[in-house]
Amino acid sequence: MENESKITYRRVGDYFIPNLVLPPEEASVTLGKWGMMHKDYLLKNKRVLFSALLTQGKLYQHCAEVEKQAQDMFDSLVEQMKATESVTEQLKEESQLEWVCCMSNIESRAREIICNELIYI
Repeated sequence: MENESKITYRRVGDYFIPNLVLPPEEASVTLGKWGMMHKDYLLKNKRVLFSALLTQGKLYQHCAEVEKQAQDMFDSLVEQMKATESVTEQLKEESQLEWVCCMSNIESRAREIICNELIYI
């Protein structure tokens, strides 16, 4: 029976390590904050799903989709909360410290919502 495997190996000490390469569509994906957080969560808490996505060559694609959803949701939530709480450019001009405190609070709450609804699921 002919070996159809095209996996090559390199020798490291007494061991042969496979030379694994990501598929082109996976290699070109760059993950940001949200995607990396989701990937780490999968690795630590959902190992079966992590392994399945990794072996199918879909892990980075999946994390990139979560990244996009999370960033869109973050931007939307921040804008909605700013409007609801009247955090405007006028407030920024009149009281910079208050504006910074309000924005920090809003962004913190938005991050918590995203983590609970998209990242850590």
